[in-house]
Amino acid sequence: MSRGNSIDVARAGLSVQNSPTAMRFLLRHRDKLPDWVLRFTASLSVIGVLIGTLFFAASLTPSLLPRTYVMQAMLSGVSLSAGYGIGVFASWLWTYVGLPSLPARMQRYILYAASALCVAVALTFLWQASSWQNAVRELMELELVDTAHLFRVGGIAFVVFLGVLAAARLFHLVFRFSARRLGHFIPPHVANVAGALVAIALFWAVIDGVLFRYLLRVSDSAYAQVDAWIEPEQARPTDPFQSGSLESLISWESLGRRGREFVAGGPTLEALSAFHEGPVMKPIRVYVGLNSADTIEARAQLALAELERVGAFDRSVLILATPTGTGWLDPSSMDVVEYLHRGDIATVAVQYSYLPSWLSLMAEADFGADTARAVFLAIYGHWTSLPRDSRPRLYLHGLSLGAMNSDLAADLYDIINDPFSGALWSGPPYRSSTWRAITDMRQSQSPAWLPRFRDGSIIRFTNQDNHLDLPGATWGPIRIVYLQYASDPITFFETASFYRQPEWMQEPRGPDVSAELRWYPVVTMLQLAVDLASADASPMGFGHVYAPSHYIDAWLAVTEPADWTDAMTERLKQFFEAAER
Repeated sequence: MSRGNSIDVARAGLSVQNSPTAMRFLLRHRDKLPDWVLRFTASLSVIGVLIGTLFFAASLTPSLLPRTYVMQAMLSGVSLSAGYGIGVFASWLWTYVGLPSLPARMQRYILYAASALCVAVALTFLWQASSWQNAVRELMELELVDTAHLFRVGGIAFVVFLGVLAAARLFHLVFRFSARRLGHFIPPHVANVAGALVAIALFWAVIDGVLFRYLLRVSDSAYAQVDAWIEPEQARPTDPFQSGSLESLISWESLGRRGREFVAGGPTLEALSAFHEGPVMKPIRVYVGLNSADTIEARAQLALAELERVGAFDRSVLILATPTGTGWLDPSSMDVVEYLHRGDIATVAVQYSYLPSWLSLMAEADFGADTARAVFLAIYGHWTSLPRDSRPRLYLHGLSLGAMNSDLAADLYDIINDPFSGALWSGPPYRSSTWRAITDMRQSQSPAWLPRFRDGSIIRFTNQDNHLDLPGATWGPIRIVYLQYASDPITFFETASFYRQPEWMQEPRGPDVSAELRWYPVVTMLQLAVDLASADASPMGFGHVYAPSHYIDAWLAVTEPADWTDAMTERLKQFFEAAER
């Protein structure tokens, strides 16, 4: 008997009943295959493979943002693994609850039909993959692709699946070992539960206590070095009214990389004079770095002292800008509002982290909110002590995590007697509780991606198209605008898409969301999670990259600069559009 024939089919688990077309092929050619291939194939769940195939196919459909083939492969591999896991669990549950099995012959027919259906679906979806990606790319005015790199996607996805499968089998091995050991002392069912808890605790300790902490230490060290790096072309400011100058209360080195970029940037007097007729002023930019003082309260007081030193409270407009996790402030927003007010404006920001927003949110979730609140209380407290007819109008601003922390800075009960003038929050993250509550309480006829909240006197939403002039609505004492794109996964990701269709996918959809997008259980959540990773790499005006022209509309509505005309708005938009090219 040959080596292949010596492998007992029953021992390998390759029964005809459990083996549709691919399995039958292996059975016919088992004498030509290595033992490990037969053993591995036999160990797979047929139901798991079938459901995993459907999930793999669904992962090829479009979501909010275009994907590279590497991102697609990672997504497809995880989707395949998720579908396989669900199939394995469903098979186990069927047996565990004692549901009757169908006759062997009927099982074979069902498996053959299911296999044919899954293969047909997978081939159809593979054929459509590039056109689906092009549907998103065309919407965002990107160059179209002529291939989806399906062989590369398939190869990488299979490697990802093998990695997830190995981790799952290691977990099962730990579980069974623990359950058997504990079974000598406690009843079997209790031992199984205890074994599962032991395996969960062990894996969680490795992931959270080892891998995550190692990642955090490495990231913290790397980003700290990036934050401290001073570009050779970045010279210390000579203007005594700039943060980081010799006369400043804040050292140039302590500003951090993003802080130095911020105070050194912005429009010059010459640029403002070239755009505007009449007098202009050089905008004031104050920035306090994470290393500028030892505590949150000290940094907040330092920001206030620096504002007083440079005469910021003598300007017409004062903006409390909360940066993103890395300390970054979007020039598309800051430059625009300084042009709108002819430079008669001061902006202050205090850094709370140098980690990316997602990592900052995981590692130090409350630090950003605590910093934003301390800064607000310090500056707002001084602002309220000034005569109302001579103090600047006070506004809040933030992008992404900065928007959420800026929102958390001010408590309604602290400001109700003397409210600030307004706020512009762009790309609010899905975890923002205020944004979520307002969206949920929107008027029923308004879509989730562009809510209308009550009478629009306090809060309004806008996107690529200016939706801030609401018929019949009059602004109240505070003007709050949310600038958000329907294609921004940082705003519209939700874990509930695991089991239900998000409301923003209902018709009518946002102008930047593909009509080809469909909801699939589990897979859609995974697609949106991949979109999160690429949100900052989307083209200008889509995803999480907000365009100056859209900031112009938003800041005009929030701050209403004096003596401003529609013609000036159009000219300013053209100016920034030309600068983007």
